[in-house]
Amino acid sequence: MSDFLTSPEVQNLIKPGEKLITTHCCYCGMQCGMHIRVDEKTGAVKGVEPRYDFPVNKGKLCPKGVTAYQTIEHPDRIMTPLIKRNGKFEKATWEEALDVIEANFKRIQREHGKDAVSVFGGVSMTNEKCYLVGKYARVALGTRFIDYNGRFCMSSAAGGFLKTLGIDRGATLPWTEFEHVDTFFVAGSNIAECHPTTTQHIWKAKDKGAKIIVADPREIPMARVADVHLDLKPGTDAALAMGLLNFLVEHDYVDQAYVDERCDNYEELKASVRDWTLERTSEVTGVAIEKLEKAGHIYGKSPRSVMLFARGVEQQSKGVDNVSLYTSMALLRGMIGKFASGVATMTGQGNGQGGREHGQKADLLPGYRKLTDPKAIEYVSGVWGIDPSEMPKPGVSAFEMFDEIQAGTIRAMHLMCSNPAVSAPNLPYVWDSFNKLDFFVVSDFFMSESCEFADVVLPACSWAEDEGTTTNLEGRVIRIRKVREPLGDSLPDWEIMKRIAERMGRGQYFPYETARDIWEEFRIATKGGAADYSGITWERIDDEYGVFWPCPSENHPGTPTMFKERFGTANGKANLPVVTYRPAGEYANEEYPVTLTTGRVVFHYLSGNQTRRVDFLSTMSKLPFVEIHPELASSYGLQTGDKVELRTRRGSIVVEARLTKAIRKDTVFVPYHWGKELAINQLTNPCLDPMSRMPEFKVCAVQMKKLPANTPLHINPLTVPLGSSVPFMADHAIATSCHVMDEEVHTK
Repeated sequence: MSDFLTSPEVQNLIKPGEKLITTHCCYCGMQCGMHIRVDEKTGAVKGVEPRYDFPVNKGKLCPKGVTAYQTIEHPDRIMTPLIKRNGKFEKATWEEALDVIEANFKRIQREHGKDAVSVFGGVSMTNEKCYLVGKYARVALGTRFIDYNGRFCMSSAAGGFLKTLGIDRGATLPWTEFEHVDTFFVAGSNIAECHPTTTQHIWKAKDKGAKIIVADPREIPMARVADVHLDLKPGTDAALAMGLLNFLVEHDYVDQAYVDERCDNYEELKASVRDWTLERTSEVTGVAIEKLEKAGHIYGKSPRSVMLFARGVEQQSKGVDNVSLYTSMALLRGMIGKFASGVATMTGQGNGQGGREHGQKADLLPGYRKLTDPKAIEYVSGVWGIDPSEMPKPGVSAFEMFDEIQAGTIRAMHLMCSNPAVSAPNLPYVWDSFNKLDFFVVSDFFMSESCEFADVVLPACSWAEDEGTTTNLEGRVIRIRKVREPLGDSLPDWEIMKRIAERMGRGQYFPYETARDIWEEFRIATKGGAADYSGITWERIDDEYGVFWPCPSENHPGTPTMFKERFGTANGKANLPVVTYRPAGEYANEEYPVTLTTGRVVFHYLSGNQTRRVDFLSTMSKLPFVEIHPELASSYGLQTGDKVELRTRRGSIVVEARLTKAIRKDTVFVPYHWGKELAINQLTNPCLDPMSRMPEFKVCAVQMKKLPANTPLHINPLTVPLGSSVPFMADHAIATSCHVMDEEVHTK
């Protein structure tokens, strides 16, 4: 890469008085490469330039990536600590804020025990910070209650990969091989809007004759150019996959030699899907038999295929089953561990891969070590310098922490890099839980909806004001470079955790002066784990355009292609699971006759706390809407632009109708990037997957009602000005039960 930086191609981009700093986008798991333009004298950020040498995006950026630099010096940035006094936020010094945090954390733990203080992390942070969140919770605070927002994104993919392949890495192959793929099977992933820079690789393959199969309730952009669009009912992915598995068996499309040598449980899987005929599969999924048959033949005959899936598959109460079954399709075809073939989850958050590997999950330690493994506890305790007896037990998943708040077990929370007041399901319950906390601290660089509930808000740095590493959706570890000095009194998240650790009397375990200090400890902590980063150095990352884990030594080349010789199970063989089909946690009936599903639009990211502040992105997508098929809309007398009330058992929202034939006639779609009265997650079902504890965002039953044209849409400001009161919608019924679901799914 150093040669490229001095090449005429890059030098021609540099304007007089400016310099280019090479880094990566802050948004999705693509982690696209870019150059940030910086004024040499003032250090001010001036713009962005394409980075053509990075093999993942090759100079391409989506609308979010092109405008990402505009958040760095945005006037809405939180510049000082804020303390809420008499219901109003007031500016404070760091010493004042830390005094309040220390006093409250110590009081609550003295009165209620160590576990009364909790930590809720996020995966839009670097590996160094994500690693430290786990250590901070367990060593500085001594609490078992830590989890993270990946439970709302990638945890079902992790569970499915662990169940089948034995190791969870989001992709088994690098993106650079995509142009050689013969068939892409895309399930529940709106790639063109959520990971746009991936499409260039798929189009190259399509130009060479590659086929595309899309499974999605909506005719998403990629479905419009697909060879087959499997327009299934939301929540029926398991049925679709079982039907196609049976089709592969019946039509002799199984790579029997591969399965015999590298897979366990084939006969049991074959027996479990035997009754899933095309007729039954069509009846359950709503997909025409002809489409199922065509997709089965395309996938079954393909010499090289890649299975791609995302939140549409994973954000269900049976997301792990879905991932396991789709992965099994690739295994039956012998497609994992080979060139231009494999499976991948389209990671939504910037460090969704690295952020889930190193200790933010309730049951994990660095390197994907299990917190229930005595040897893992002994090793990591040695790295941290604590006695193994001090290591807290496993906690509970992210949404279940709100149950613990309601029960009075958790009394305080430190929330970092996440906005569950928008992104969690059943938001009235979440909002009520935040109000029940005795003490609430949030670290962020913009005032989010979650910040409004806080007692103390700490100004964190933006993505461009610190350095470190992230792991992209391929498993490629890359470097984030510091673009400018932190604005105002903001600090990197790792330094905030260090300062609180010092106040809690545990500063000796957090001796770091730089992010690189954390990285060097992090490498040791991961050594020998399934996600082994010990052989990765910052210099290697710079020289090699990133390094793929596992990489157990500095002379190891890294692992772009996973499972070439063996899988991550005890005997080295993949496990083909036996799955019993279950319906969604709730489904349409006479009272709630329509199915609601949710997702993203190309102009926004997650809860919208960043992208709603960028003028261009906000202009292009100002408000949420509901997509309705014209035939369904006609039964309600609706036209595009009409006001519609959507209501579930948990809450209601008013949005404008948008009629489109690109959706099933029994389903409606609403994006989730807005908060408060505009937050669609007021309606979504918190029913949890029994393994991953992923809530069922993608399926719930809804009522629709046309409202008068003059009905106002609630438009709340993004921030609460200093001195204002914090609004709360307290009139919603609180409901946490998992409707129409087996008891085991929603018990702990």
